[in-house]
Amino acid sequence: MRGTYGPDQPYTEMASRALKLWQKYERRWRRQLLHRSGVLWMASGKDDAFESGSVRRLRAAKIKFQELSSPQMKKRWPQINFEGIQWGIFEPECGYLDARASCQAVVEAFVRAGGRYRQLAVLPAGLEADDAGNKPLQNIALSDGSRIKVDRYVFACGPWLGKLFPHTIGELVQATKQDVFFFGTPAGDDRFTDANLPVWADHRGRFRYGIPGRDLRGFKIADDTRGPSFDPTDGERVITPETLGDIREYVGFRFPALKDAPLVETRVCQYEQTPDGHFIIDRHPSMENVWLVGGGSGHGFKHGPAVGEMIAELILKGRQPEAMWQLGRFPKER
Repeated sequence: MRGTYGPDQPYTEMASRALKLWQKYERRWRRQLLHRSGVLWMASGKDDAFESGSVRRLRAAKIKFQELSSPQMKKRWPQINFEGIQWGIFEPECGYLDARASCQAVVEAFVRAGGRYRQLAVLPAGLEADDAGNKPLQNIALSDGSRIKVDRYVFACGPWLGKLFPHTIGELVQATKQDVFFFGTPAGDDRFTDANLPVWADHRGRFRYGIPGRDLRGFKIADDTRGPSFDPTDGERVITPETLGDIREYVGFRFPALKDAPLVETRVCQYEQTPDGHFIIDRHPSMENVWLVGGGSGHGFKHGPAVGEMIAELILKGRQPEAMWQLGRFPKER
């Protein structure tokens, strides 16, 4: 959960709104979802347009931050080797989210409010027929044989959005394989827990980021570079040895005390990537009662409350989404 996004983008302001909403729902539901360990961005001082361009945006969005020199960072976090780093941005009120617990909290709140939650698959057959014309969607078929008919439909299907809407979305949302690693920290050493280490991001060379250890999880690290194409349904969720070797070398360099640390867990995540890295938030072009939401591009979840608020207003107040979210920004030949 961060506000640093570089220059000329809408996400810092959206993150500011999301931060307020995360806090609101934490109070309402009486549970912690955002762990405010802070976020540290390391900048090399050479190719640091992303970080330097973020400062003005952070200030405009009123997200608290500090600009730190390399000596200041070394003094504050001596467990990090800051070689090649000239300065940094620290966002003290940001951190990391418990994604699974957050989703569960939303479901529970929805059910308490009178909603009905069903965990089923939507069948794509007939959902987007070639001869549908410009007609409202009448109903959807579910995997248990039942059908649902409602006034408006919102499809927020992550990497599966293109499979349900092959004509409208198709390859505009592509899944990429992202390897994630968790390393064990030295016994009795709390320097790599969220009590003493922030979430961090290193833009020097490749973009790597990590989350400090907490509870039963190890020290998380991943490479944000887009991986190969991945089938989110049938893809083998096994990390590649080459990626592990690269990550091990990096961990030993940037966090010397974790050199040769044991690998305790791996995960394969997937990004749902759009061609321009921006979200898709728009009506279906031929079904006026259908809304399509996706293209998180590796950073969508943290914005969830703000995106949900936006979608609700668009639907209930009959508004049009901003041009940068609309499907019309992409060429029609797909």
